[in-house]
Amino acid sequence: TMGNWLVNHWFSAAVLAAWLGINIFLFTYYFLFFDRDERYFYTREILGSALAWARASAKCLNFNSMLILLPVCRNLLSFLRGTCSCCRRTLRKQLDHNLTFHKLVAYTLALLTAVHTIAHLFNLERYNHSQQATDGSLPAVLSKMHLQGSKWLNPIHSNQTTVEYVAFTTIPGLTGVIITLALILMVTSSTEFIRRNYFEVFWYTHHLFIIYFAGLVIHGIAGLVRGQTEESMEDVHPHRCAYYLTHKEEDCRHDCCNDPEFGSIPAESWKWVLAPVLLYIFERILRIWRAWQKVVVTKVVMHPARVLELQMQKKGFRMEVGQYIFVNCPAISLLEWHPFTLTSAPEEDFFSIHIRAAGDWTERLIDTFQQQKLEMPRIEVDGPFGTASEDVFQYEVAMLVGAGIGVTPFASILKSIWYKFQQDDQTLKTKKIYFYWLCRDTGAFAWFNDLLASLEQKMAESGKADFLTYRLFLTGWDNSIANNVALRFDTPTDTVTGLRHKTIFGRPMWNSEFAAVAAAHPRSVVGVFLCGPGALAKSLQKSCHQHSSLDPRKVKFYFNKENF
Repeated sequence: TMGNWLVNHWFSAAVLAAWLGINIFLFTYYFLFFDRDERYFYTREILGSALAWARASAKCLNFNSMLILLPVCRNLLSFLRGTCSCCRRTLRKQLDHNLTFHKLVAYTLALLTAVHTIAHLFNLERYNHSQQATDGSLPAVLSKMHLQGSKWLNPIHSNQTTVEYVAFTTIPGLTGVIITLALILMVTSSTEFIRRNYFEVFWYTHHLFIIYFAGLVIHGIAGLVRGQTEESMEDVHPHRCAYYLTHKEEDCRHDCCNDPEFGSIPAESWKWVLAPVLLYIFERILRIWRAWQKVVVTKVVMHPARVLELQMQKKGFRMEVGQYIFVNCPAISLLEWHPFTLTSAPEEDFFSIHIRAAGDWTERLIDTFQQQKLEMPRIEVDGPFGTASEDVFQYEVAMLVGAGIGVTPFASILKSIWYKFQQDDQTLKTKKIYFYWLCRDTGAFAWFNDLLASLEQKMAESGKADFLTYRLFLTGWDNSIANNVALRFDTPTDTVTGLRHKTIFGRPMWNSEFAAVAAAHPRSVVGVFLCGPGALAKSLQKSCHQHSSLDPRKVKFYFNKENF
């Protein structure tokens, strides 16, 4: 419900409202300023309202360029998360929406760039038109003024100049074209599809941000858009003198005979972006320093379907469930860092990741480890990052739903719960876990299968077999599997996974699953956790709402979507 959303996301909502408010304020304030201010009276005579559109969008571009780097300062966010560990978890969790905010700011930059560029194309056209006019109108007279000195108003000084010439030979024109191209490439190469399948393309094009910021700082230096200088305003104020510019008398007897003089608007983008750029440089230095700290690969396991498991140790490394790390292998690429969810539990004396072949870098990493029998390739690690998914331990009954690759963080969670359970940890309130695993084929997740099997065995041995109930739903399957299943229908273990619990073909009927849990735990508070796609989140949220009892003493379902 909307109320619940606001309670959980008030911080995000407040940040969004503030961000939107500042954008609206900046745009409106500067639009009205350039549309009304006397110093730009003559500039408006030539350009009309396109001046205000260009300047207002420029202010908002500066503001958003200032913000764009902050959400990607991972170590800064980790530091903030650490310092506010005493604040509520909801607040710390909002910091995990950093990439959503980063994308929002990026799309806003793209929109504002379009507004700014279109406004300036109108401006150039009007400058050009005024320069070529010979009708003695005010724009024409203003355009011919001070062409020899530095007090001019119209940057186009000759009749031969074209819009293309200005765009590719002046500093604002050229930097404008370059930073717009950089922005287009960054936005288009960061789509979900490219990030998932061609991470390298996304990684390298995103480093065009260096060109973007360099261009942004230089962009306004030439000061092509101008206003009347303060001295000239005192001497010949437009209200008094504009009329006489087009009605010059031969023998001038009044104080309006001096021509108005113009000066540029000082460049100020650098003031906006200096602090975040310095912060980001510090962030990168910190990452390099952390990367130099030695990582020992203690064990390498090759699982079926080309999945590589790396178990590692690093001095001072402390993890929590549901966190992720960035990994670099200098033998493959010095620059590329890839994120992986941690699959080990905090209770283990190592940390591990599972890498499946999905793109050039992962393919090469798996090959490198398969070929290196004697000497291990060097691995660098930055992290861990992200808020711990410790909410799982707060519920008596937990329903965990992992879809596809979204099953990875649950490896860490299930292991940790098992360790806590064995050590009789008082912080663990969980008495029962229902685990639902949805995937097209189990091939790439055979390792997870093994993990479930070993957990199942350990629980059976310690007489806690009913602590974990899980269901595997195969959403994509072929005839060979179907025949295999038909032949071995009465075996005690499953034909697809070899586990005690049967595989179900097709998608879960959430209504009956929730009804069964509600019937089994009529007085419990049930936490529902999902790591998977948005469409699934909607149907689970709906089921939580439908199956929660209005009576406070009876069953309640609380939905939590993890952002891994």
